[in-house]
Amino acid sequence: MLYEFLFPLADKHIVFNLFQYITFRAGGAMLTALIIAFLAGPPILSWLRGQGIGQVIRLDGPHAHLAKAGTPTMGGLIILASVIVPTVLWARMDNAYVLIALGLTSVMGLLGFADDYLKVVRRESRGLVARYKLVGQLLLGLLLGLLIWTYPLSDYPINHTTLPFFKEWRLVIWAPFFIPFVALVVSGSANAVNLTDGLDGLAAGLAAIAGGTFGLFAYLIGRVDASQYLGLFYLPGVGELSVFCAALAGGALGFLWFNSHPAEVFMGDTGSLAMGGALGTVAVLIKGEFLLLIIGAVFVVEALSVILQTSWFKYTRRRFGQGRRVFRMAPLHHHFEQLGWSESKVVVRFWIAGVLCALIALSTLKIR
Repeated sequence: MLYEFLFPLADKHIVFNLFQYITFRAGGAMLTALIIAFLAGPPILSWLRGQGIGQVIRLDGPHAHLAKAGTPTMGGLIILASVIVPTVLWARMDNAYVLIALGLTSVMGLLGFADDYLKVVRRESRGLVARYKLVGQLLLGLLLGLLIWTYPLSDYPINHTTLPFFKEWRLVIWAPFFIPFVALVVSGSANAVNLTDGLDGLAAGLAAIAGGTFGLFAYLIGRVDASQYLGLFYLPGVGELSVFCAALAGGALGFLWFNSHPAEVFMGDTGSLAMGGALGTVAVLIKGEFLLLIIGAVFVVEALSVILQTSWFKYTRRRFGQGRRVFRMAPLHHHFEQLGWSESKVVVRFWIAGVLCALIALSTLKIR
């Protein structure tokens, strides 16, 4: 919005010329997201406490977490405000990539809000029935895939996607499977972040790292000179997504101010589904679905630990009459807690792993 209002004034004063640069607007979006989080956080926290909106803790979880019962949840409202408002202010709102990313993030946040609301009303940790929540995520992914298929955003083949570390190779997705593939990426990303959100600051910190990394990729892919030099494909207009990604990273960092250990508020599904959906959507839009596996590797491992634990338990219960476990507790962060790691140690070490994954992803720009 600021671009539309202020850049036309560049012929009157050179300072307004800054608004044509994506890097300047991305920096502005990130700073604005931080400020909004800092300003909106206290009143939202006060409102959540006043409404008695507190987290319900699972009795079968780590015993140390029982003390967190009653901590305000639905703090994802802070994240949503810190992502949507800066993006609207600093990004070009005539850009289809930005509109799609904003739309899906907002709707995914509403889905998470519904789940959090039911948890608070019912006073139970289940919230929405899992299959209903998954259906909602898949439907959003299917709508995204259908939208991209029906209204292509570029001349790049719709069902082609890139493979990290390979310059010339492209994966051609079978056309009938493209839309389900997009749904799988978006819903999988949302669920992975949701499962990772189990320790103070864990998901927020990792989302900030992933958002910033995706922002850099979007910027490079959206520049014809940089993309040609690095051997990347060029998508006109996709660079605006770096403004959205900067807002996402800034919003996650701003929320971390209140969510760091000991957390004053939890993001709930309102925040985790929104951030996961945002990362999955950006990955689809920049043709980096497999890049998501590297940048978000910690999220992926967390989700796989739950799938492996559940599958093995069910199999051994049928096979031997008694369920057996691979990990002491899933998701994986709880396994390390059970091994004796403190919550803060688990979080920081997972952040370090997230940074390493981001660096590996960035190395694909040259190792091709």
